[in-house]
Amino acid sequence: MPFNLPNALTWLRIIAIPLLVAVFYVPAQWLTLHERNLIATVLFAAAAVTDWLDGYLARRLNQMSAFGAFLDPVADKLMVAAALIVLLWLQPPRLDAIVAIVIIGREIAISALREWMAKLGQGRSVAVNLLGKIKTASQLIAIPMLLYHDRIGGWFDPFVIGTWLIYLAAALTIVSMLYYLKLARPHAVGAGRQGPA
Repeated sequence: MPFNLPNALTWLRIIAIPLLVAVFYVPAQWLTLHERNLIATVLFAAAAVTDWLDGYLARRLNQMSAFGAFLDPVADKLMVAAALIVLLWLQPPRLDAIVAIVIIGREIAISALREWMAKLGQGRSVAVNLLGKIKTASQLIAIPMLLYHDRIGGWFDPFVIGTWLIYLAAALTIVSMLYYLKLARPHAVGAGRQGPA
C-alpha cells in the first residue's frame, strides 16, 4: 500500500465519515442543533474539497497508484452514503427515503458493473462521463446545504435549494445508470454468447 499525500487525503476523507455521524450523537448539552449542522456541513465540504485535491495532487506529483485509484471512489461513495443516511435519520428527516435508495443503490450497481466490465477488459466503456460529473456536482452541493439546513441572513434557505438539487441528482442518477447499462449491454450479450450452452 503506497503512502503518499494523495492517499493520505483519501484516508482523511474516510476518517471524517464517523466524525460526521458522531456529531449528531453527542449530548445536547455539548452542541446545539445549529452547531451540529454547521460542523457536519464543514466536515462534508472539506471532504468534498479533498476529493478534488487528492486527484489533482496525484497527477501533479506523479503519485498515481492502483491502490489510490481503488480507494478514492470507495471513500467518495462511503461519504455520500453516510451523509444521506444521516439526513434520513434526523428528525424530522431532511431527505426522502426513495432519493437515498436511488442514489446509494445506483452507486452499488455501477461499481459492480465497472468491476465486471474491467474483468472483461472493457473498463473504459463505462468510465465516468459528463452526465456522471454533473450528477456528482449536484449531490456534492446539495448534501452540505441539507446538512446546514438553517436559513442564512433570513432570506437564503439552503434546505430548499438543497432539496431541489438532491432531486436533480437523483434524476441524473437514474439517467446515468441507464446510460452506463446501455454501454455495457453489447459486452454483456457477447459474454453471454461465449459462456456455456
